[in-house]
Amino acid sequence: QVQLVESGGGLVQAGGSLRLSCAASGRTFSSYAMGWFRQAPGKEREFVTAISSRGLSTTYADSVKGRFTISRDNAKNTVYLQMNSLKPEDTAVYYCAADGSDIGALRLGPDYWGQGTQVTVSS
Repeated sequence: QVQLVESGGGLVQAGGSLRLSCAASGRTFSSYAMGWFRQAPGKEREFVTAISSRGLSTTYADSVKGRFTISRDNAKNTVYLQMNSLKPEDTAVYYCAADGSDIGALRLGPDYWGQGTQVTVSS
């Protein structure tokens, strides 16, 4: 069982930056692929980015490529999402996710979800 707790959301102006953190419980964090999804009001949840268990591989949705960066610190059981050049369309609840398999499996349906953190970008 893995528990995920996100933090770092908030209100920011367009063009600004935020860094989200996701702290995971358990001693097997380093064996999980980790990722972020988001859900805007009235829309389906969508994949944002993911990182492999050892941090050697990452993947991004086209909409955030070049602006967002995912990273992880396995010693701290934490994954991060650095969001730069934020746009109003990035406004959403951001969810941390974990999968015991790989990035591909995570994109299709993670094993675990966090409770979400709100990110609001004003124009």
